[in-house]
Amino acid sequence: MVQLLILSGKGGTGKTTLAGAFIKLSAAKAYADCDVDAPNLHLIMTQQAQGEKSDFYGMPKASIDTNLCVRCDFCRQSCRFGAIDNESNYTVDPFACEGCGVCEYVCPAGAITMTPAVSGELILYSNDSVFSTAQLKMGSGNSGKLVSEVKKQMLSAAAHADFAVIDGSPGIGCPVIASISGADMVLIVAEPSVSGISDMERIIKTAKSFGVRLAVCINKYDINKMNTQHIEVYCSNAGVDFVGKIPFDPLAIKAVNNGKNITEIDCSSGRAVRDVYKRTVELLFESKKRCEKCE
Repeated sequence: MVQLLILSGKGGTGKTTLAGAFIKLSAAKAYADCDVDAPNLHLIMTQQAQGEKSDFYGMPKASIDTNLCVRCDFCRQSCRFGAIDNESNYTVDPFACEGCGVCEYVCPAGAITMTPAVSGELILYSNDSVFSTAQLKMGSGNSGKLVSEVKKQMLSAAAHADFAVIDGSPGIGCPVIASISGADMVLIVAEPSVSGISDMERIIKTAKSFGVRLAVCINKYDINKMNTQHIEVYCSNAGVDFVGKIPFDPLAIKAVNNGKNITEIDCSSGRAVRDVYKRTVELLFESKKRCEKCE
């Protein structure tokens, strides 16, 4: 399965809107939303079937048996996260507990056990196509592991598919690292703002360390044409493929707010996205063929 991953250095660049457009244009039989902290690809996609949900277990959490507890206070004194409260009969705050297990180790009465904790929820929609997504619970960690599970779920349920579009997370954290693993190409959606350029440069450097092919497109390019030119020059100097520019389009905003895909309406941004899609897919499969010849 050829995997195209769409990323952005920061939120709000239009990454998910572009991912939804690519899924429609390619008629992809497999796609995933790996932005598990704030998934929203489902808002512009039509799921024909009810999603299958399953719990995701992250780091275990400490649990204190008050019947066995002797109130020695060793656990509270040893917890560097301040997760144990001795004023409420030695209870553990699950949001503060990091699952390190020190309290279990120092407890002389064996009153503390580390128990699996639900950190999120995996969701799989499968009908004519497979859509894998997830939602991390508030305050939970292990977002990188949950992203890996989202991808595994997609690969397992859509083993027949030859192409997949993956909507990644903004930034350069654990979810992004987990998303890049296994990707054949990364398309970075940039915006022509000072912060947009800075964050684009960071995600390019991060993705380059994985040796994956990169491409960049600019969304809302006409809000600052000088910065747009700066991005094009940067890509040229960095040896990164530049695949096109998408204009700011009020009709795109209206479409997204109505839960529609921008390819479903006649608008300037939709036409530009088609050109970006064509160039991106050409580069992706050109690169794939080159790799197969090398093998």
